[in-house]
Amino acid sequence: MAYNFLMFKNVEIYSKSNCLYCDKAKNYFTQNNVDYVEHNAEISEVFDILMTRNPYARTMPQIFINDELIGGYTDLEDWLQTKKD
Repeated sequence: MAYNFLMFKNVEIYSKSNCLYCDKAKNYFTQNNVDYVEHNAEISEVFDILMTRNPYARTMPQIFINDELIGGYTDLEDWLQTKKD
């Protein structure tokens, strides 16, 4: 699979501890040398910000790329399929 990793200019991951899919998302970006900002959703102020950005979030992680809501890890996989070169 070939991706244009320049599309990952601003990656944000809202995550929590002991979250397998959070770890998978972070590992994906790390393995592909994509910088990301991790927000700890276990902090109430951070969780409140997440809820303003995505009021329907019920699972972690919640991934935003270039301020676009991607969703969780499986949503990221689906999104990547649409971005293949």
